[in-house]
Amino acid sequence: MVVKKYQDLIAWQKGIALVAEVYSISSNFPREEMYGLTSQVRRAAVSVPSNIAEGQGRASSGEFVQFLCHARGSLYEVETQVIVAEDLCYISAEQAEGLIQRIGELGRILNGLITSLQARKSRVPPSSNHY
Repeated sequence: MVVKKYQDLIAWQKGIALVAEVYSISSNFPREEMYGLTSQVRRAAVSVPSNIAEGQGRASSGEFVQFLCHARGSLYEVETQVIVAEDLCYISAEQAEGLIQRIGELGRILNGLITSLQARKSRVPPSSNHY
């Protein structure tokens, strides 16, 4: 399957779903966290599909891989912030577990995409341009 636009990527679709869930769950955080954990976890979540989209729009697969790695880093941020939210009793253990499972799934998808792009890049023959 050839991906023509970033919206076709399962990683991006699952990233968007994660954003919606993070926004929903974080809407119940204490009001005093509006500029703290609430803002931070939302920004990190939005960064995941945003980096996937930006990377897919880049000129080379190497740049795409770089942005996918940024997305994976943001995903780890979200996971850490979910753990903090659970430790602070802002979310239940069940909510945290559900989010962490989805984060793990998306992480595996990103890792597969990164590995696939890196393998494809290493199979490309050197340029035959001679000056």
